[in-house]
Amino acid sequence: MTRLIIAAIVATLAVTACSFQEEKNEDKQKSKGALFIIGGGSRPASMVSRLVDEAKLREGGYAVVLPMSSGSPDSAIIWSSEQFINQGLSNIVGFNFTNDTPPNQNWIDSLKNASLIYISGGNQSRFMEIVKDSPIFDAIHYAYNEGAIIAGTSAGAAVMSQLMITGNELRYPEYRSTFPVIESENLELSEGLGLITNAIIDQHFVWRSRHNRLLTAVLEYPEYACIGIDESTAILVRGNNVEVVGESQVLVYRNPKRSKRIANNKLGGQNIILDIYLPGDTFAIQ
Repeated sequence: MTRLIIAAIVATLAVTACSFQEEKNEDKQKSKGALFIIGGGSRPASMVSRLVDEAKLREGGYAVVLPMSSGSPDSAIIWSSEQFINQGLSNIVGFNFTNDTPPNQNWIDSLKNASLIYISGGNQSRFMEIVKDSPIFDAIHYAYNEGAIIAGTSAGAAVMSQLMITGNELRYPEYRSTFPVIESENLELSEGLGLITNAIIDQHFVWRSRHNRLLTAVLEYPEYACIGIDESTAILVRGNNVEVVGESQVLVYRNPKRSKRIANNKLGGQNIILDIYLPGDTFAIQ
């Protein structure tokens, strides 16, 4: 019964996403900002430098670190800030919003006017529990629409999409870093920030061999491009245009014919498209 309830919630979320797809895509095209989505792991200095340049932080403005994904948010602020400090920057602040108190209005105002908003790694569901339906959510979208770069690594990458991979399996409660199966009604999705509305994001992708997880997604949610970003690698997203930045690969699964079959809970499909992109490559999210 619990599994059926969860499946119904996800189905409702998917219907809602489709209902507002056209409106959100139009809003995204109007956004002046960009997304810098990092697949986790180490962050090469050249990649961080590109992020700093895209946010124009050397020309002024400031960066805000949001550490709420982390179980140690104070440490996450320090570790996240170091990568920018190593670039010679000092205009970095960290705001650890919590569920215990209403959001600090000064922090909200600062978030709206940031040049860069950086979301740390950790647990994406923990982040969304604090941010969803809050002024923090609205401030992130406001900054993005006004020209800010919204960046995130690992869990901070997962939260970018409308449908967010939580990392949990519905059929197998014990957490596993990768899915050993491609089965129906096993992938748990919840609501993310919705900065990308036509793709589902996965991270640590090649390094942790998360193909089964994203194959499950592309079979069960074929209307979305399913993007797996490896460690030490990022995608720079402006509207529907994407550039690969960093050291490794980005894999994109697509299911244009919306193929899906089920036998004994196992998922099947034909004509699934896989593209493997290297640093410097560009592609479009359709």
